[in-house]
Amino acid sequence: MLPPIPVLADYGISPEHGFLPPTTPLQALPNPYYAKWESIVSNLQALLLSRRLRSTIDSLPVLSTSYLRTDAEWRRAYVVLIFMLHGYIWGGDIPAERIPPPISIPLLKVCDYLEVPPVATYAGLCLWNYRPICSDEPVDKLENLACINTFTGSLDEQWFYLVSVAIEARGAPTLPLMLKAIAAARIDNSRIVTECLQEFAERLDEISSLLQRMYEHCDPHVFYHRIRPFLAGSKNMGDAGLPHGVIYDDGSGKQEYRQYGGGSNAQSSIIQFFDIVLGIEHRPTGVTRDDDPSLNDADGVAPKPRHNFIQEMREYMPGPHRRFLEHVASVANIREYVQARVSDKALCIAYDACLAMLRELRDKHIQMVSRYIIIKSRESRSSRSVSPQAARSAVNLANVKHTDGGMNKRKLRGTGGTALIPFLKQARDETGEPAIDAWARRLLSNGPGDAKFAALGKVDEHADGQLEVVGMAGTWAMDDSEGGICHW
Repeated sequence: MLPPIPVLADYGISPEHGFLPPTTPLQALPNPYYAKWESIVSNLQALLLSRRLRSTIDSLPVLSTSYLRTDAEWRRAYVVLIFMLHGYIWGGDIPAERIPPPISIPLLKVCDYLEVPPVATYAGLCLWNYRPICSDEPVDKLENLACINTFTGSLDEQWFYLVSVAIEARGAPTLPLMLKAIAAARIDNSRIVTECLQEFAERLDEISSLLQRMYEHCDPHVFYHRIRPFLAGSKNMGDAGLPHGVIYDDGSGKQEYRQYGGGSNAQSSIIQFFDIVLGIEHRPTGVTRDDDPSLNDADGVAPKPRHNFIQEMREYMPGPHRRFLEHVASVANIREYVQARVSDKALCIAYDACLAMLRELRDKHIQMVSRYIIIKSRESRSSRSVSPQAARSAVNLANVKHTDGGMNKRKLRGTGGTALIPFLKQARDETGEPAIDAWARRLLSNGPGDAKFAALGKVDEHADGQLEVVGMAGTWAMDDSEGGICHW
Protein backbone atom coordinates (compact mmCIF):
# COMPACT_ATOMS: atom_id res chain seq x y z
CA MET A 1 0.00 0.00 0.00
CA LEU A 2 1.33 3.42 -0.97
CA PRO A 3 2.04 5.89 1.83
CA PRO A 4 -0.41 8.79 2.03
CA ILE A 5 0.46 12.07 0.35
CA PRO A 6 1.43 14.72 2.94
CA VAL A 7 -1.17 17.17 4.22
CA LEU A 8 0.46 20.59 4.58
CA ALA A 9 -1.51 21.53 7.69
CA ASP A 10 -0.14 18.49 9.52
CA TYR A 11 3.29 20.12 9.39
CA GLY A 12 2.22 23.69 10.12
CA ILE A 13 2.76 24.63 6.46
CA SER A 14 0.42 26.97 4.64
CA PRO A 15 -0.49 26.63 0.93
CA GLU A 16 -0.38 30.44 0.74
CA HIS A 17 2.78 31.11 2.76
CA GLY A 18 4.66 27.82 2.44
CA PHE A 19 7.42 27.50 5.02
CA LEU A 20 6.89 31.05 6.26
CA PRO A 21 4.86 31.09 9.50
CA PRO A 22 1.07 31.01 9.08
CA THR A 23 0.78 34.35 10.87
CA THR A 24 3.01 37.41 10.56
CA PRO A 25 6.00 37.14 12.94
CA LEU A 26 5.81 39.10 16.17
CA GLN A 27 7.84 42.30 16.23
CA ALA A 28 8.26 42.07 20.01
CA LEU A 29 7.35 39.70 22.82
CA PRO A 30 4.08 40.95 24.37
CA ASN A 31 4.93 40.07 27.97
CA PRO A 32 6.86 42.92 29.68
CA TYR A 33 8.82 40.23 31.53
CA TYR A 34 11.00 39.97 28.40
CA ALA A 35 11.53 43.72 28.03
CA LYS A 36 15.26 43.40 28.79
CA TRP A 37 15.73 41.03 25.85
CA GLU A 38 13.80 43.29 23.52
CA SER A 39 15.73 46.33 24.72
CA ILE A 40 19.03 44.69 23.82
CA VAL A 41 18.04 43.66 20.28
CA SER A 42 16.42 47.03 19.61
CA ASN A 43 19.72 48.69 20.59
CA LEU A 44 22.00 46.01 19.15
CA GLN A 45 23.93 48.28 16.77
CA ALA A 46 24.58 50.88 19.48
CA LEU A 47 25.74 48.21 21.94
CA LEU A 48 28.06 46.68 19.35
CA LEU A 49 29.46 50.06 18.36
CA SER A 50 30.16 51.03 21.98
CA ARG A 51 31.57 47.56 22.78
CA ARG A 52 29.04 47.24 25.61
CA LEU A 53 27.02 44.28 24.33
CA ARG A 54 28.94 41.57 26.16
CA SER A 55 28.95 43.36 29.50
CA THR A 56 25.26 44.19 29.15
CA ILE A 57 24.35 40.56 28.47
CA ASP A 58 26.63 39.30 31.25
CA SER A 59 24.71 41.44 33.74
CA LEU A 60 21.28 40.20 32.65
CA PRO A 61 19.19 37.95 34.88
CA VAL A 62 18.41 34.48 33.54
CA LEU A 63 14.85 34.80 32.29
CA SER A 64 12.46 31.85 32.31
CA THR A 65 10.71 30.58 29.18
CA SER A 66 7.59 29.73 31.17
CA TYR A 67 5.86 32.95 30.09
CA LEU A 68 6.01 32.09 26.39
CA ARG A 69 2.46 31.11 25.42
CA THR A 70 2.09 30.71 21.67
CA ASP A 71 4.26 29.28 18.90
CA ALA A 72 4.67 32.83 17.59
CA GLU A 73 6.11 33.88 20.96
CA TRP A 74 8.51 30.93 21.03
CA ARG A 75 9.68 31.86 17.52
CA ARG A 76 10.15 35.50 18.55
CA ALA A 77 12.15 34.43 21.62
CA TYR A 78 14.41 32.38 19.35
CA VAL A 79 14.99 35.32 16.99
CA VAL A 80 15.83 37.65 19.90
CA LEU A 81 18.21 35.16 21.50
CA ILE A 82 20.12 34.25 18.33
CA PHE A 83 20.76 37.92 17.55
CA MET A 84 22.05 38.32 21.10
CA LEU A 85 24.09 35.11 20.71
CA HIS A 86 25.87 35.99 17.47
CA GLY A 87 26.36 39.58 18.53
CA TYR A 88 27.99 38.29 21.72
CA ILE A 89 30.25 35.83 19.88
CA TRP A 90 31.40 38.03 17.00
CA GLY A 91 30.98 41.54 18.44
CA GLY A 92 34.48 41.97 19.87
CA ASP A 93 38.10 42.01 18.73
CA ILE A 94 38.24 38.26 19.25
CA PRO A 95 35.31 35.80 19.24
CA ALA A 96 33.80 34.75 22.55
CA GLU A 97 33.78 30.98 22.98
CA ARG A 98 31.82 30.92 26.25
CA ILE A 99 28.15 31.84 26.04
CA PRO A 100 26.89 33.12 29.41
CA PRO A 101 23.83 31.69 31.20
CA PRO A 102 21.51 34.67 30.40
CA ILE A 103 21.66 33.51 26.77
CA SER A 104 22.49 29.81 27.07
CA ILE A 105 19.83 28.66 29.51
CA PRO A 106 16.72 30.14 27.81
CA LEU A 107 18.11 29.54 24.29
CA LEU A 108 18.60 25.83 24.86
CA LYS A 109 15.01 25.51 26.12
CA VAL A 110 13.59 27.53 23.23
CA CYS A 111 15.53 25.43 20.72
CA ASP A 112 14.28 22.20 22.27
CA TYR A 113 10.71 23.45 21.86
CA LEU A 114 11.18 24.58 18.24
CA GLU A 115 13.42 21.62 17.28
CA VAL A 116 16.25 23.78 15.97
CA PRO A 117 19.92 23.95 17.06
CA PRO A 118 21.11 26.79 19.35
CA VAL A 119 22.59 28.92 16.58
CA ALA A 120 21.33 31.44 14.04
CA THR A 121 19.54 29.51 11.31
CA TYR A 122 17.80 30.45 8.09
CA ALA A 123 14.48 30.12 9.94
CA GLY A 124 15.45 32.67 12.59
CA LEU A 125 17.15 35.13 10.25
CA CYS A 126 14.61 35.02 7.42
CA LEU A 127 11.42 33.01 7.93
CA TRP A 128 10.61 34.42 11.38
CA ASN A 129 12.20 37.86 11.02
CA TYR A 130 10.12 39.89 8.57
CA ARG A 131 7.04 42.07 8.50
CA PRO A 132 4.87 43.31 5.63
CA ILE A 133 4.80 47.06 5.24
CA CYS A 134 1.18 47.00 4.08
CA SER A 135 -0.89 44.13 5.41
CA ASP A 136 -3.17 44.10 2.37
CA GLU A 137 -0.31 43.56 -0.11
CA PRO A 138 1.37 40.21 -0.89
CA VAL A 139 4.53 39.13 0.94
CA ASP A 140 6.21 37.88 -2.24
CA LYS A 141 6.52 41.54 -3.27
CA LEU A 142 9.94 42.76 -2.14
CA GLU A 143 8.77 46.37 -1.98
CA ASN A 144 6.29 45.34 0.71
CA LEU A 145 8.77 43.73 3.10
CA ALA A 146 10.87 44.96 6.02
CA CYS A 147 13.12 43.20 8.53
CA ILE A 148 12.42 43.15 12.23
CA ASN A 149 16.01 42.73 13.45
CA THR A 150 19.50 43.03 11.93
CA PHE A 151 23.05 43.02 13.25
CA THR A 152 24.28 46.04 11.32
CA GLY A 153 21.18 48.18 10.84
CA SER A 154 22.09 48.45 7.16
CA LEU A 155 19.73 48.38 4.20
CA ASP A 156 22.07 45.81 2.68
CA GLU A 157 21.47 43.32 5.49
CA GLN A 158 17.72 43.83 5.35
CA TRP A 159 17.69 43.26 1.60
CA PHE A 160 19.83 40.14 1.95
CA TYR A 161 17.24 38.53 4.24
CA LEU A 162 14.18 39.88 2.43
CA VAL A 163 15.10 38.46 -0.96
CA SER A 164 14.94 35.04 0.69
CA VAL A 165 11.59 35.85 2.30
CA ALA A 166 10.16 36.87 -1.08
CA ILE A 167 11.51 33.67 -2.67
CA GLU A 168 9.86 31.59 0.05
CA ALA A 169 6.55 33.37 -0.52
CA ARG A 170 6.79 33.09 -4.32
CA GLY A 171 7.64 29.41 -4.02
CA ALA A 172 4.83 28.61 -1.56
CA PRO A 173 2.22 27.70 -4.24
CA THR A 174 4.56 25.02 -5.59
CA LEU A 175 3.96 22.94 -2.46
CA PRO A 176 0.26 22.12 -3.08
CA LEU A 177 0.90 22.20 -6.83
CA MET A 178 3.49 19.43 -6.81
CA LEU A 179 1.62 17.37 -4.24
CA LYS A 180 -1.25 17.52 -6.73
CA ALA A 181 1.12 16.31 -9.44
CA ILE A 182 2.22 13.37 -7.29
CA ALA A 183 -1.43 12.42 -6.72
CA ALA A 184 -2.18 12.72 -10.44
CA ALA A 185 0.76 10.48 -11.32
CA ARG A 186 -0.63 7.82 -9.00
CA ILE A 187 -3.81 7.64 -11.06
CA ASP A 188 -1.96 8.04 -14.38
CA ASN A 189 -3.45 11.42 -15.22
CA SER A 190 -0.75 12.65 -17.58
CA ARG A 191 -2.59 15.86 -18.44
CA ILE A 192 -2.68 17.06 -14.83
CA VAL A 193 0.96 16.12 -14.25
CA THR A 194 1.98 18.04 -17.39
CA GLU A 195 0.01 21.13 -16.39
CA CYS A 196 1.51 21.08 -12.89
CA LEU A 197 5.03 20.79 -14.29
CA GLN A 198 4.42 23.64 -16.70
CA GLU A 199 3.23 25.89 -13.89
CA PHE A 200 6.13 24.74 -11.71
CA ALA A 201 8.65 25.73 -14.40
CA GLU A 202 7.10 29.19 -14.65
CA ARG A 203 7.26 29.63 -10.89
CA LEU A 204 10.94 28.56 -10.83
CA ASP A 205 11.66 31.16 -13.49
CA GLU A 206 10.02 33.84 -11.33
CA ILE A 207 12.11 32.75 -8.33
CA SER A 208 15.26 33.01 -10.41
CA SER A 209 14.33 36.58 -11.32
CA LEU A 210 13.77 37.39 -7.65
CA LEU A 211 17.22 36.05 -6.79
CA GLN A 212 18.78 38.44 -9.30
CA ARG A 213 17.32 41.37 -7.40
CA MET A 214 19.88 40.78 -4.64
CA TYR A 215 22.24 43.07 -6.57
CA GLU A 216 19.88 46.04 -6.26
CA HIS A 217 20.47 46.90 -2.61
CA CYS A 218 23.05 44.50 -1.15
CA ASP A 219 26.58 45.71 -1.78
CA PRO A 220 29.20 42.91 -1.95
CA HIS A 221 31.71 44.83 0.17
CA VAL A 222 29.18 45.51 2.91
CA PHE A 223 28.01 41.90 2.83
CA TYR A 224 31.46 40.33 2.98
CA HIS A 225 33.03 42.60 5.59
CA ARG A 226 30.08 43.74 7.72
CA ILE A 227 27.22 41.24 7.49
CA ARG A 228 28.74 37.84 6.76
CA PRO A 229 30.98 37.69 9.89
CA PHE A 230 27.93 37.89 12.17
CA LEU A 231 26.26 34.95 10.38
CA ALA A 232 29.14 32.55 11.02
CA GLY A 233 28.60 29.58 13.28
CA SER A 234 31.16 27.69 15.34
CA LYS A 235 31.90 24.74 13.03
CA ASN A 236 35.22 24.70 11.13
CA MET A 237 35.89 28.22 12.36
CA GLY A 238 39.41 27.72 13.69
CA ASP A 239 40.85 30.28 11.28
CA ALA A 240 38.17 32.76 12.35
CA GLY A 241 39.11 32.41 16.03
CA LEU A 242 36.99 29.51 17.31
CA PRO A 243 39.22 26.42 17.04
CA HIS A 244 37.10 24.31 19.43
CA GLY A 245 33.63 25.76 18.95
CA VAL A 246 31.64 27.36 21.76
CA ILE A 247 30.52 26.44 25.26
CA TYR A 248 26.91 27.07 26.29
CA ASP A 249 27.22 27.79 30.00
CA ASP A 250 24.05 26.40 31.56
CA GLY A 251 25.36 26.68 35.09
CA SER A 252 25.91 22.95 35.53
CA GLY A 253 29.69 23.11 35.20
CA LYS A 254 29.62 20.08 32.90
CA GLN A 255 29.48 21.79 29.53
CA GLU A 256 31.53 20.68 26.55
CA TYR A 257 32.43 22.51 23.38
CA ARG A 258 29.79 22.40 20.65
CA GLN A 259 30.09 23.19 16.97
CA TYR A 260 27.26 24.32 14.70
CA GLY A 261 27.10 25.71 11.20
CA GLY A 262 25.90 29.30 10.96
CA GLY A 263 23.00 30.87 9.14
CA SER A 264 22.87 29.69 5.53
CA ASN A 265 20.34 29.66 2.72
CA ALA A 266 21.25 25.99 2.28
CA GLN A 267 18.87 25.52 5.23
CA SER A 268 15.90 26.59 3.11
CA SER A 269 13.34 23.79 2.94
CA ILE A 270 11.89 25.08 -0.34
CA ILE A 271 15.14 24.41 -2.25
CA GLN A 272 15.32 20.83 -1.02
CA PHE A 273 11.62 20.41 -1.84
CA PHE A 274 12.36 21.35 -5.47
CA ASP A 275 15.02 18.66 -5.69
CA ILE A 276 12.91 16.01 -4.00
CA VAL A 277 9.79 16.39 -6.14
CA LEU A 278 11.81 16.41 -9.36
CA GLY A 279 13.85 13.39 -8.33
CA ILE A 280 17.20 15.20 -8.41
CA GLU A 281 19.86 13.31 -6.51
CA HIS A 282 23.02 14.88 -5.10
CA ARG A 283 26.07 12.74 -4.50
CA PRO A 284 28.94 13.49 -2.12
CA THR A 285 31.09 16.18 -3.68
CA GLY A 286 33.66 14.66 -6.00
CA VAL A 287 31.63 11.48 -6.59
CA THR A 288 30.69 11.22 -10.26
CA ARG A 289 27.89 9.29 -11.90
CA ASP A 290 30.39 6.58 -12.80
CA ASP A 291 31.23 6.25 -9.11
CA ASP A 292 27.56 5.88 -8.14
CA PRO A 293 26.93 2.19 -7.27
CA SER A 294 23.20 2.64 -7.87
CA LEU A 295 23.97 2.84 -11.59
CA ASN A 296 25.64 -0.60 -11.53
CA ASP A 297 23.45 -3.38 -12.85
CA ALA A 298 25.00 -6.02 -10.62
CA ASP A 299 22.96 -7.42 -7.76
CA GLY A 300 23.93 -6.67 -4.21
CA VAL A 301 25.56 -3.30 -4.90
CA ALA A 302 26.07 -0.80 -2.13
CA PRO A 303 23.27 1.69 -1.48
CA LYS A 304 23.28 5.03 -3.28
CA PRO A 305 25.70 7.49 -1.62
CA ARG A 306 23.95 10.34 0.13
CA HIS A 307 25.31 13.83 0.35
CA ASN A 308 26.12 14.33 4.00
CA PHE A 309 25.98 18.11 3.80
CA ILE A 310 22.44 18.17 2.38
CA GLN A 311 21.25 15.78 5.06
CA GLU A 312 23.03 17.83 7.71
CA MET A 313 21.26 21.00 6.58
CA ARG A 314 17.90 19.42 7.41
CA GLU A 315 18.97 19.36 11.05
CA TYR A 316 18.98 23.16 10.94
CA MET A 317 15.38 23.34 9.72
CA PRO A 318 12.41 23.46 12.12
CA GLY A 319 11.38 19.92 13.04
CA PRO A 320 8.00 19.92 11.23
CA HIS A 321 9.63 21.17 8.01
CA ARG A 322 12.27 18.46 8.23
CA ARG A 323 9.63 15.76 8.68
CA PHE A 324 7.61 17.16 5.78
CA LEU A 325 10.58 16.77 3.44
CA GLU A 326 11.10 13.20 4.62
CA HIS A 327 7.43 12.47 3.94
CA VAL A 328 7.59 14.01 0.46
CA ALA A 329 10.68 11.94 -0.33
CA SER A 330 8.73 8.79 0.51
CA VAL A 331 5.98 9.57 -2.05
CA ALA A 332 7.88 11.43 -4.79
CA ASN A 333 7.15 9.74 -8.13
CA ILE A 334 7.38 12.39 -10.86
CA ARG A 335 10.78 11.44 -12.25
CA GLU A 336 9.88 7.76 -12.55
CA TYR A 337 6.47 8.60 -14.00
CA VAL A 338 7.98 10.76 -16.74
CA GLN A 339 10.77 8.29 -17.50
CA ALA A 340 8.15 5.59 -18.08
CA ARG A 341 6.34 7.77 -20.66
CA VAL A 342 9.07 9.03 -22.98
CA SER A 343 6.60 8.99 -25.89
CA ASP A 344 4.52 11.70 -24.18
CA LYS A 345 6.39 14.69 -25.58
CA ALA A 346 4.39 17.35 -23.77
CA LEU A 347 5.03 15.65 -20.43
CA CYS A 348 8.75 15.20 -21.09
CA ILE A 349 9.22 18.78 -22.28
CA ALA A 350 7.44 20.10 -19.19
CA TYR A 351 9.66 18.02 -16.90
CA ASP A 352 12.86 19.02 -18.70
CA ALA A 353 11.76 22.67 -18.52
CA CYS A 354 11.59 22.39 -14.72
CA LEU A 355 15.12 21.01 -14.64
CA ALA A 356 16.30 23.81 -16.94
CA MET A 357 14.76 26.50 -14.73
CA LEU A 358 16.23 25.00 -11.56
CA ARG A 359 19.64 24.67 -13.19
CA GLU A 360 19.44 28.31 -14.27
CA LEU A 361 18.64 29.26 -10.66
CA ARG A 362 21.79 27.46 -9.54
CA ASP A 363 23.83 29.09 -12.29
CA LYS A 364 22.74 32.50 -11.04
CA HIS A 365 23.53 31.49 -7.50
CA ILE A 366 27.09 30.50 -8.41
CA GLN A 367 27.53 33.91 -10.02
CA MET A 368 26.25 35.50 -6.83
CA VAL A 369 28.59 33.51 -4.59
CA SER A 370 31.39 34.57 -6.92
CA ARG A 371 30.60 38.27 -6.69
CA TYR A 372 29.78 38.38 -2.97
CA ILE A 373 32.35 35.95 -1.55
CA ILE A 374 35.00 34.62 -3.93
CA ILE A 375 35.98 37.94 -5.50
CA LYS A 376 35.75 39.81 -2.18
CA SER A 377 37.94 37.17 -0.54
CA ARG A 378 40.59 37.58 -3.24
CA GLU A 379 40.51 41.34 -2.80
CA SER A 380 40.75 41.04 0.97
CA ARG A 381 43.70 38.64 0.95
CA SER A 382 45.63 40.44 -1.77
CA SER A 383 45.33 43.89 -0.13
CA ARG A 384 47.86 44.92 2.50
CA SER A 385 46.63 47.91 4.47
CA VAL A 386 49.15 49.60 6.74
CA SER A 387 46.71 51.76 8.70
CA PRO A 388 46.70 51.53 12.52
CA GLN A 389 43.04 50.44 12.36
CA ALA A 390 43.96 47.44 10.20
CA ALA A 391 46.42 46.30 12.83
CA ARG A 392 43.63 45.85 15.36
CA SER A 393 40.99 44.47 13.01
CA ALA A 394 38.67 41.95 14.59
CA VAL A 395 39.23 38.23 14.15
CA ASN A 396 36.25 36.87 12.23
CA LEU A 397 35.21 35.19 8.98
CA ALA A 398 36.20 38.23 6.89
CA ASN A 399 39.69 38.42 8.43
CA VAL A 400 40.87 34.82 8.71
CA LYS A 401 44.51 34.36 9.58
CA HIS A 402 46.86 32.16 7.53
CA THR A 403 50.23 31.20 8.95
CA ASP A 404 51.80 30.84 5.49
CA GLY A 405 50.71 34.15 4.04
CA GLY A 406 47.46 32.91 2.55
CA MET A 407 48.97 30.73 -0.15
CA ASN A 408 48.25 27.40 1.51
CA LYS A 409 45.41 25.04 0.74
CA ARG A 410 42.94 26.39 3.27
CA LYS A 411 39.33 26.19 2.18
CA LEU A 412 37.33 29.34 1.61
CA ARG A 413 34.41 28.75 3.94
CA GLY A 414 30.84 29.93 4.04
CA THR A 415 28.97 31.05 7.13
CA GLY A 416 27.93 27.44 7.70
CA GLY A 417 31.58 26.47 7.99
CA THR A 418 31.82 24.76 4.60
CA ALA A 419 33.79 25.19 1.41
CA LEU A 420 31.93 26.79 -1.47
CA ILE A 421 32.32 26.56 -5.24
CA PRO A 422 32.97 22.85 -5.99
CA PHE A 423 29.76 21.68 -4.35
CA LEU A 424 27.76 24.44 -5.99
CA LYS A 425 29.06 23.50 -9.41
CA GLN A 426 28.40 19.80 -8.94
CA ALA A 427 24.90 20.45 -7.54
CA ARG A 428 24.12 22.54 -10.62
CA ASP A 429 25.36 19.85 -13.01
CA GLU A 430 23.46 17.11 -11.15
CA THR A 431 20.25 19.11 -11.62
CA GLY A 432 20.27 18.32 -15.34
CA GLU A 433 21.09 14.63 -15.08
CA PRO A 434 17.48 13.31 -14.94
CA ALA A 435 16.54 15.10 -18.20
CA ILE A 436 14.48 12.87 -20.49
CA ASP A 437 15.29 14.21 -23.95
CA ALA A 438 18.86 13.38 -25.03
CA TRP A 439 19.53 16.89 -26.34
CA ALA A 440 18.13 18.46 -23.17
CA ARG A 441 20.23 16.12 -21.05
CA ARG A 442 23.35 17.13 -22.96
CA LEU A 443 22.63 20.84 -22.57
CA LEU A 444 21.62 20.67 -18.91
CA SER A 445 24.47 18.42 -17.79
CA ASN A 446 27.30 19.98 -19.76
CA GLY A 447 26.03 23.33 -21.02
CA PRO A 448 28.19 26.34 -20.24
CA GLY A 449 27.20 28.62 -17.40
CA ASP A 450 27.22 32.37 -17.64
CA ALA A 451 30.82 33.44 -17.12
CA LYS A 452 30.16 37.13 -16.46
CA PHE A 453 31.43 36.97 -12.91
CA ALA A 454 33.71 34.39 -11.28
CA ALA A 455 35.97 32.08 -13.18
CA LEU A 456 34.25 28.71 -13.01
CA GLY A 457 37.07 27.63 -15.29
CA LYS A 458 39.30 28.00 -12.24
CA VAL A 459 37.64 24.93 -10.74
CA ASP A 460 39.92 21.98 -11.54
CA GLU A 461 38.44 18.48 -11.49
CA HIS A 462 41.13 15.83 -11.17
CA ALA A 463 40.95 12.23 -12.32
CA ASP A 464 40.75 11.00 -8.74
CA GLY A 465 37.64 13.09 -8.08
CA GLN A 466 39.46 15.70 -6.00
CA LEU A 467 38.28 19.23 -6.66
CA GLU A 468 40.18 22.41 -5.98
CA VAL A 469 39.92 26.10 -6.76
CA VAL A 470 42.94 28.09 -7.90
CA GLY A 471 42.87 31.86 -7.70
CA MET A 472 44.50 35.01 -6.40
CA ALA A 473 43.73 33.93 -2.84
CA GLY A 474 45.68 30.71 -3.26
CA THR A 475 44.55 27.13 -3.76
CA TRP A 476 42.08 25.33 -1.56
CA ALA A 477 40.84 21.76 -1.79
CA MET A 478 37.38 20.34 -1.30
CA ASP A 479 36.44 17.64 1.23
CA ASP A 480 33.91 15.09 0.04
CA SER A 481 31.27 16.02 2.58
CA GLU A 482 31.54 19.78 2.29
CA GLY A 483 29.86 22.50 0.30
CA GLY A 484 26.57 24.34 0.26
CA ILE A 485 23.84 25.13 -2.17
CA CYS A 486 23.12 28.61 -0.89
CA HIS A 487 26.02 30.01 1.13
CA TRP A 488 25.44 33.68 0.37
